[in-house]
Amino acid sequence: MLTTEPSDKTCGSNTEEHGPRVAAASAKRSEPALAIVMPCYNEADVLERSVDLIGNYLESLRQRRVVSQESYLYLVDDGSRDDTWPIIERLSAISTRIRGIKLSRNFGQQAAMLAGMLEVDADVIVTIDADLQDDETCIERMVESYRNGCDVVYGVRNDRSSDSLSKRVPAESYYRVLNFLGVPVVFNHSEYRLLSRRAITLLREFGETNLFLRGMVPMVGLKYGIVEFARRKRTAGISKYPVVKLVGLAWQGITSFSVAPLRIAMLCGVLLALLSSGFGVWALMTRYFGSGFVPGWASTVIPMYFLGGIQLLFLGVIGEYIGKIYMETKRRPRYLIDLKTWQ
Repeated sequence: MLTTEPSDKTCGSNTEEHGPRVAAASAKRSEPALAIVMPCYNEADVLERSVDLIGNYLESLRQRRVVSQESYLYLVDDGSRDDTWPIIERLSAISTRIRGIKLSRNFGQQAAMLAGMLEVDADVIVTIDADLQDDETCIERMVESYRNGCDVVYGVRNDRSSDSLSKRVPAESYYRVLNFLGVPVVFNHSEYRLLSRRAITLLREFGETNLFLRGMVPMVGLKYGIVEFARRKRTAGISKYPVVKLVGLAWQGITSFSVAPLRIAMLCGVLLALLSSGFGVWALMTRYFGSGFVPGWASTVIPMYFLGGIQLLFLGVIGEYIGKIYMETKRRPRYLIDLKTWQ
């Protein structure tokens, strides 16, 4: 299980420990070509503001030689139904530093983000949401961690006060549940991260259709760093992850990376069998050695409905896993590209 605690694969101030080897790696990693990947789904209300803010910040990184002049912003339209794609086309025509692709339909945020990561050509890739809630100034610290030897850098929220209580509590519970069930996620990390070209190459080897990048990236196993930031309020548009979708994403992560639900189902089955056996022994003892035994429908109907509900629940859990196997065996493409703003 991956946590935010330091480990032998956590990079940071290790230059003295490794000496010339890390110094040479840092020199080699100076001024990397950076691609900032931003998945977009119905973001017409906020997209221009996001591109302007992040584009200006990227330009400042180029001027200060933090990243190379070949760095750019990469926008992925995930089958939006509003004016997101026309805006991307217009912005791309204005600046060569802005590129965009349009997926043939809505594949979901995870697929759109993966499409951006696999299609770009850069030394390092940073993925960031279009809603401006992630602090873009953390990118410089992420690049610095990359120079210090990290192949993966996670953006971790240390302050969620901008979120409402109804969203903050389920979100934090979401990470705790995933960690409890053995899913390798970083607490309070969403999709804001830096990946090196080496990490992307290894991530390409993951061929599953049921995508959960928050669990896939830690499984790459390379040295990682953590950059903390305070989450900002959304400036426009609506959240694409209400509580219902958050629960769905959590379930996707659990069933894609853990067999715990199946083991829980088996454990419940064993406990219910023992409970039923004990109830049967009690009924026999009462019938032959007790007094005042009055048969009734409650002792029959209530256990029947209870056991029936438990059986249907766990059949559904098993069916979920079988459905994932079914989808994986089809080997369907995880995304399809319809248009590009450059050739």
